Amino acid sequence: MKLSARDADRHFQRPDPSCAATLIYGADAMRVALKRQDLVAAIVGPAGEEEMRLTRLAAADLRKDAAMLTDAVRATGFFPGPRAVLAEDLGDGLTDTVKAALDGWQEGDAHLVVTAGTLNARSKLRKLFEGLRNGFAVGVYNDPPSRDQLEAELARAGLRNVAPEAMQDITALAQVLDPGDLRQTIEKLALYKLDDAAPVSAADVAACAPATTEAALDDVLNIVAEARTAEIGPVMQKLEGQGVQPVGLVIGAARHFRTLYAAACDPGGPGAGIARARPPVFGPRRDRMVRQAQRWGAARLAEALQMLTDTDLQLRSAGQRAPAMALVERTLIRLSMLAGRR
Repeated sequence: MKLSARDADRHFQRPDPSCAATLIYGADAMRVALKRQDLVAAIVGPAGEEEMRLTRLAAADLRKDAAMLTDAVRATGFFPGPRAVLAEDLGDGLTDTVKAALDGWQEGDAHLVVTAGTLNARSKLRKLFEGLRNGFAVGVYNDPPSRDQLEAELARAGLRNVAPEAMQDITALAQVLDPGDLRQTIEKLALYKLDDAAPVSAADVAACAPATTEAALDDVLNIVAEARTAEIGPVMQKLEGQGVQPVGLVIGAARHFRTLYAAACDPGGPGAGIARARPPVFGPRRDRMVRQAQRWGAARLAEALQMLTDTDLQLRSAGQRAPAMALVERTLIRLSMLAGRR
């Protein structure tokens, strides 16, 4: 039987004891592995592997000895409780082996969990599971998690009190992170909020989100965008001492001002534009960039991007002889003075 996304989530959380087998397939191995991990944990519980109620079999071993799978499914465990047999990375060539293991399956036998890569609609293995009355086929696609899936993931980590603006940031983060990285970020957030009864805030999410830029680079870009011209020189010396390359600094500045320009041009206003930025902008940094976009306006931001483009071309020119960092500093000072112009 083929499961929809909503039914699949329910199955992964509370599998039916009368279910004989589940096929999980998809192009993204990480997404498949996370779903398989959730299902196995739901079947055997946290102590299942220690109590030898989980058997792992590789496709290569099954090709050598097909009877291994049937024996593992029918075996009686030493410890009481439900058992699972995990057969990973199977293909159509092992369809008959899987069918033989499921023939005559009865309650008390192990739940067979099979993982596979991409399987098209003509796949023999996929058709076998879709035709089972007591088995399921679940396709895992590269779609971002839904709101319900995110809430379930947060609840699993113990985070049930999440402020609306924080949930908005987590949803934006889920659009750009791989499932494994997202789960690690949520676990980090749960540890960050340990013994803290206050709701998860946008600042908490910002503190735990993966860093996308260097803090020192953010400092100089904020100084420029906020027209604090006198502070540019000392920060540039700090960046040069840290080994930041001039071209990298210009690229970072162009990325920052492109984000501001997109926000300033958004029909819904700078706030809506920053909310759509990719990678996402979180917490206090988001509010700061909204204020910057409002202050500059689209026309001056377009002028700033042209200045940065000219500087980038000058740095890459074969005939360039002036000190590269001095050229970048001069451009940043001009940008800062442009920001202060009324």
